[in-house]
Amino acid sequence: MMDKQPRLLKAYALLYLCFLYAPILMLPLFSLNNAVAVAFPLRGFTLHWYKQLFQDRSLHAALFNSLQVAIIASVAATSAGTLTAYALTRGRGFLTRPVTGLAVLPLFIPGIILGIALLMVVNLIGIGPSLTAVTIGHIAVCLPLTIVIMRGRFASTSASIDEAAMDLGATPWTTFRRVSLPLALPGFLSCLILSFTTSIDEFIVSFFLVGTQETLPLYIWDHLRFPEQLPQLLGLGTLILICSGALVLCAEFLRRRGAAQSA
Repeated sequence: MMDKQPRLLKAYALLYLCFLYAPILMLPLFSLNNAVAVAFPLRGFTLHWYKQLFQDRSLHAALFNSLQVAIIASVAATSAGTLTAYALTRGRGFLTRPVTGLAVLPLFIPGIILGIALLMVVNLIGIGPSLTAVTIGHIAVCLPLTIVIMRGRFASTSASIDEAAMDLGATPWTTFRRVSLPLALPGFLSCLILSFTTSIDEFIVSFFLVGTQETLPLYIWDHLRFPEQLPQLLGLGTLILICSGALVLCAEFLRRRGAAQSA
């Protein structure tokens, strides 16, 4: 009986992995298919769909918009989140825990609710739907994620190091800049990468806040209505998958490196 249990667990794990990753592995396969229809058997292999990607000017514009928003949002969210996480980790007031809860609350708010709320805010302050509004929305999405990660990073380093620096005459800002931040740098870079990938992938908030211009997820959404463009979108999805996977691996490497240095 005991021998059967590990086998069942292994079989379940294998089925789960197949269910999770089989559709993803099909993406690059059908992006090379020499046919519009997504069906077996394949009619041959071609790079025609990838060639079309590089010739599509509307895709280039959407990609540029997404990169522009993602770079600004990731830098702003990571910087603000790092400062907030440091203050919440080193703070000793009775409001520290309630403020921490409020800071990470957007992680548990449905995206459609967050999108509607942000749309109301940008209209009230006179910005209106635009790439600027999308950038603000992406900062709001990425900020709680950064706070959670960096708070754990700062918590893993001893506060006595900061106290020793201030005892030697360093100001709180100098202590943060020259002592705490260098120790947390792997976590900072990891947050930067994760915020970038989150912003590139964000659809719901972008859908509510974008104006006449498109971001990459909205470009994909708009072109899904045309069956003849599906192979081209499969090729685009494959490229996004490769780039996102590389960035996530870099972020995980930096996170583990930072954890090993703290140990």
